[in-house]
Amino acid sequence: MTLQQTIAEYLRYTGQKGLDISAALIDCDGVLYDSMKYHTQAWVKLMKKNGIKCTRDEFYELEGMTGSEIIKMKFKTGAGKNVTDDEAHALYGVKTRYFRELGEAPVMPGAVRVLETLKESGIVNVLVTGSQQDALLERIERDFTGLFGEVKVTGHDVRKGKPNPEPFLKAMNKAEKKPHQCLVIENAPLGVQAAHAAGCFTIGVTTGPIPEKDLYKAGADLVYKNMDELAAALPSLLVALSLIKA
Repeated sequence: MTLQQTIAEYLRYTGQKGLDISAALIDCDGVLYDSMKYHTQAWVKLMKKNGIKCTRDEFYELEGMTGSEIIKMKFKTGAGKNVTDDEAHALYGVKTRYFRELGEAPVMPGAVRVLETLKESGIVNVLVTGSQQDALLERIERDFTGLFGEVKVTGHDVRKGKPNPEPFLKAMNKAEKKPHQCLVIENAPLGVQAAHAAGCFTIGVTTGPIPEKDLYKAGADLVYKNMDELAAALPSLLVALSLIKA
């Protein structure tokens, strides 16, 4: 399918008359940072310490949910235990400690170029992440200084994480944008599902073990192999999107 056909298909299934992209809603782990290998390791350690059998691949699939949602689900299915909000909060704190012990995850190659290209094109970058780690959010301000706008949505801001569209709907509401004004950059099926359900033009990047076909199946309009490939393609993509005015 050509790029023009992809855009036409997006307009068909959303019922939009055109596009006027002025905001990019951007995930964190696996998009800005090559951090999912650390997160999955920390999750497995937490679960095994609590007698719950699991694999790292399971947590790649769950990426995008809030930490509390993951804990409640895994303890219910893996141990038959109903975890309270306070218990989930405490367990998430332990998982966060395990994650920090692994060291800082590197910035994803190509991420800065993507953010710079978007900003130079007059597009506001909006962080939309299920993370509830304040230290990570502070790091984003340091590593991507001046590249994000003031609006952001984190795991602290939502009742339902991805794949529920609430994070992206809340981001659009805060940024005063409509779906046809937003593109989303995601690396996980649940995040792609959420963005697709919110009606945004959705770009997937395969920065982890999840294959391209799974991101398309989840609803991605376009999928790139990594952030470097997206950075190289982004200028022409933005031109193509700008030609289909609402």
